[in-house]
Amino acid sequence: MACKKCGPDPVMRLSSGVKLCRSCFIKYFEKKVRKTLRIFSLIEAKERIAVAVSGGKDSISVLSILNDIASKKKHFQLFAILIDEGISGYREHTIATAKSFCEERNIPLHVYSFKKEFGYTLDEMVKKLGMKPCTICGVFRRYLLNRAARELKADKLVTGHNMDDEAQSVLMNQFKSNIGLSARLGPITGVKTDRRFVRRIKPLYMVSEKEVALYALLKNLRGKHNECTYENLSFRGEIRDMLNYLEDKHHGVKNNVINSYLEIMPVLKEKYKTEDQINSCLKCNEPTSGDVCAACELLAKLK
Repeated sequence: MACKKCGPDPVMRLSSGVKLCRSCFIKYFEKKVRKTLRIFSLIEAKERIAVAVSGGKDSISVLSILNDIASKKKHFQLFAILIDEGISGYREHTIATAKSFCEERNIPLHVYSFKKEFGYTLDEMVKKLGMKPCTICGVFRRYLLNRAARELKADKLVTGHNMDDEAQSVLMNQFKSNIGLSARLGPITGVKTDRRFVRRIKPLYMVSEKEVALYALLKNLRGKHNECTYENLSFRGEIRDMLNYLEDKHHGVKNNVINSYLEIMPVLKEKYKTEDQINSCLKCNEPTSGDVCAACELLAKLK
């Protein structure tokens, strides 16, 4: 793949030792994403695909690649969903990036906000509940994304999760003994199909965060505000730092975590397919494993 310019003027050196110039790296990255789409059959013909876009490097990069594919092959429909959690000093900047990107490429963008849907911004929720921001955000963001994607008749919901994100999730579940949650991970999330859930897919599954960051930089897709102000307050942040340290000492650790998980993933999904019970929330009628969904439980505490 490497051209003659890659040796003296590389932007990335792969684990194999191959050095890639700007042009070759972009081709390498996009080919890797397309391969992920193909080998895991993430998108089928004539599907209506929603992309969860935040304005950060990951979601903008995957939206850009999928838009290029959709524009040329026209075998699936593409639109974007943006969740405004209400994080002062951060989210307003990424929203501007996402809106500008979608307007320039004529990608339909649907915006939903915590304030409008739940009555509070995330900042207000954190002060009122005294809980970790990422715990609160995760519950309401997943709830709203699924509901929005379903109401907009999406067949699949694309997220910008990359290899680092997935490796962190696998280890977090191991350390917390939440193996049932690991069964729901993978390039296509979930263990069973249900009309109330829109299946989530991860086209960036096999690319590292470092590769995504470089791709976004080289393609001029990266905004000025890419890190959430709450990011370093989470357990995930500690796992991220640990994995980055190990990756520096032992190159390939993150890739090995993912490949090891993919080997046991079919067994996990089969095991928890019969154990996971999907009910309807008694308060909002959204799908849940219990009687009342986590979002409604938190709303009750807020009120």
